[in-house]
Amino acid sequence: MTPKAFALRASLLASLLAATTALLLPLAASAQNVAIVNGKAVPKARADALLVQATRGGQQPVTPELEARAREEVVLREIFTQEAERQGLARSDEYKSQMELARQSILIRELFVDWQKKNPVSEAEARAEYDKFKAQASGTEFRARHILVGSEDEAKQLTAQIKGGASFEELAKKHSKDPGSAENGGDLDFAKPDAYVPEFGQAMASLKKGEVTAAPVKTQFGWHIIKVEDTREAQFPSFEEVRPQIEQRLAQVKLQQYQQSLRDKAKTDFKFSQ
Repeated sequence: MTPKAFALRASLLASLLAATTALLLPLAASAQNVAIVNGKAVPKARADALLVQATRGGQQPVTPELEARAREEVVLREIFTQEAERQGLARSDEYKSQMELARQSILIRELFVDWQKKNPVSEAEARAEYDKFKAQASGTEFRARHILVGSEDEAKQLTAQIKGGASFEELAKKHSKDPGSAENGGDLDFAKPDAYVPEFGQAMASLKKGEVTAAPVKTQFGWHIIKVEDTREAQFPSFEEVRPQIEQRLAQVKLQQYQQSLRDKAKTDFKFSQ
């Protein structure tokens, strides 16, 4: 190939490459946009940001239907925004005030999200909280029945019937004024003594399995006859069962402490109510 022919071929290739590039550039640009509205591009990144906002926290999965709704939403927003700008609403004081509030809200949200990412609840922290609650919940649980009546005399009469062999459960169904347990023969299920008012809890804890209070017990609700059906060590869920709830609670506590620390360090003449 002569030098002249080679130069001509190189020139033709360069022209072809330039023409191909010119054709591909609009395609590449359009791939980054959802649509063009009145000559203005609606970036795909805007729809992606809306999807992130809609699925924040993993509460809603990203589906083709959700993606389609996000694209429609950003196009509609662009249409409405252009009209608002055409009418000059972006220059109003109300708009500027609302924009400042929105700016602050977004920044504050991002600040707290970023802080929580950098300061996650550790397993050691979660286990320490679990052990604290477990220690507080330890002890003996009592499965008790009771009969609640309005007078001491009635309670004494029923106690005498029980001692004579009458069924505690049947008397509870017939005479107890406690709507929550009467139908079940006075059954209160398992609970620790501190779950009840002090007079009731103390009397129940003094009984052994199968025993009935020798004398009626007075509380703010009336007069009680109490029978302990069974006892057991307090039940508590495993760490793995309650770990998500513990971590969520601790994360909130840590975030509140961070917020308080920022407030304490700030120099301001404002006096907070609390």
